[in-house]
Amino acid sequence: MVIPSSGFLIVIISIVPLLTFGLTENFIQVDAIAYFPPPLKQIKEGVNPSEVTCTEGLELFLKQSNGQPSCLKPSSVAKLIERGWAIHILPDYTSENNNSEIFALGDYDVEVRTVSYFDETQGFLAKPSEQGEFPAIVMIHEWWGLNENIKEMANKLASHGYIVLAVDLYNNKVGTTTEEARQLITSFDSEIGVNNMNSAISYLETEYSTESIGSIGWCFGGGQSLNLAMNNSDLDATVMYYGQVSSDSESLSNISWPLLGIFAEKDQGIPLDSVKEFESSLEELGIVNEIIIYPGVDHAFANPSGERYAPEQSKDAWQKTIKFFNENLK
Repeated sequence: MVIPSSGFLIVIISIVPLLTFGLTENFIQVDAIAYFPPPLKQIKEGVNPSEVTCTEGLELFLKQSNGQPSCLKPSSVAKLIERGWAIHILPDYTSENNNSEIFALGDYDVEVRTVSYFDETQGFLAKPSEQGEFPAIVMIHEWWGLNENIKEMANKLASHGYIVLAVDLYNNKVGTTTEEARQLITSFDSEIGVNNMNSAISYLETEYSTESIGSIGWCFGGGQSLNLAMNNSDLDATVMYYGQVSSDSESLSNISWPLLGIFAEKDQGIPLDSVKEFESSLEELGIVNEIIIYPGVDHAFANPSGERYAPEQSKDAWQKTIKFFNENLK
């Protein structure tokens, strides 16, 4: 075990009884736990907040109110994130080494433009170049904002025969560091966000007379995709990637269309117990759903520009997403 200079080992020695041939003997068991100083002390010593190391068994998270890192048990972190008091720590966003080529293109050439759909708020619209009637999809960004990665995903999804409107819930602001993203998500107003997404649906219905509309989002956007489903009855399909779930039957009862949920086994912010409880609530309400949990991957595994990117799982999830939309919107 290699311990950085800021940490040290706590050695636990215990005497454990052992029964051998009917006789009780004792042997010494030695356990070593890596201990690290509190997060703020590590930061004062020059450690980047996103690289703070927690003592074994604890998980690092950010307090949403002030951005300070803390270490707690994973079960406690999950509860704080669910209540909106804590947020994930993700590596800073980078547009370099984008691996998005694994997300297969469809058969349509695509044209893109910027449109105003909610007061002065502008979204990114991608649609097939050829004339015709196409289903529409509202795409919702991660906690970084409407960045180039989301625009590229909108382009790719449109190539499969969809009119895709990538909304902007941050009013033209984009973060590239954990602290910038924290500030953006902290200032986000959920009620305004719902109105924003509802306006995106109205825009698509008015401008393109679409007969079927779906939604998709990742991370923060995954939770907002579900939030939209619970606050708008005009949808026909919902896709959410590792977004915050809900087991509130009253809110979920608004959904009368299929839902695809994609989650990560190692995501401590959205633990498996919460996902399974969410799935049970959907089942009890008779909502058609497909919940997929990818083993061995963490939160944000499908972001091609992120350090947690898992190409094989991302490729499979994308194929399932296209198949789901084709079956429910076309």
